[in-house]
Amino acid sequence: MAETLKTIFYAILIALSIRVAAFEPFSIPSGSMIPTLLVGDYLFVSKSAYGYSRYSLPFGLPLLPEDRIFFEEPERGDVAVFKLPRDNSTDFIKRVIGLPGDRIQVKAGILHINGQPVERRKTEDHIYENAPGQFSRINQYIETLPNGREHLIAERSDDNPGSDNTTIYTVPEKHYFMMGDNRDNSNDSRFPGVSFVPRENFVGRAEFLFFSIDGTAWKIWTWLDKLRPSRFFTGIE
Repeated sequence: MAETLKTIFYAILIALSIRVAAFEPFSIPSGSMIPTLLVGDYLFVSKSAYGYSRYSLPFGLPLLPEDRIFFEEPERGDVAVFKLPRDNSTDFIKRVIGLPGDRIQVKAGILHINGQPVERRKTEDHIYENAPGQFSRINQYIETLPNGREHLIAERSDDNPGSDNTTIYTVPEKHYFMMGDNRDNSNDSRFPGVSFVPRENFVGRAEFLFFSIDGTAWKIWTWLDKLRPSRFFTGIE
């Protein structure tokens, strides 16, 4: 009995160590990152990608110094998990768009960085099921950031109030401007509820999907029809 308890203890300790220092699983609860990430995607986040802060620890325990240790700068275009600045308890996942000192603006649906429009080119529509047997289309573009990184975005229109025509946001020191790829359906740094994200709030960089289901994962009896195996073990761009 004692040996069994010891084995369980060490197993839990190893699992916690991996979760804190290496990788942590996350699930996608909303469509704000469509088409890159879908509701029901499960992914691993690299905890070491940007160094460590208190939010690298379970429950955000204040056991590490303020800011970050072993800090590595997030790159423009990274998909990252962070703690919502206004409450520091809610996890958000968005794309890094603006770095410290950048000026960010959206004009007529086109992203501008430091006064320059970001290239986007139309590709095939994103098709999704909005009800059983009912499908809809949404415009899909390939966006190319100034550092050459490309990713897909979804855009219903270019005249959505509040999201497609914004003021100029100047990113403060040690902060980042985050946006969802589903540009007309994302609560992100364009809005006061999120605003600029302090670097200490980063949890880690999204690395790859390990599971995906169009439904609820615990309903195992639905897996045959609901699993999306083509998304298993795919990288996140």
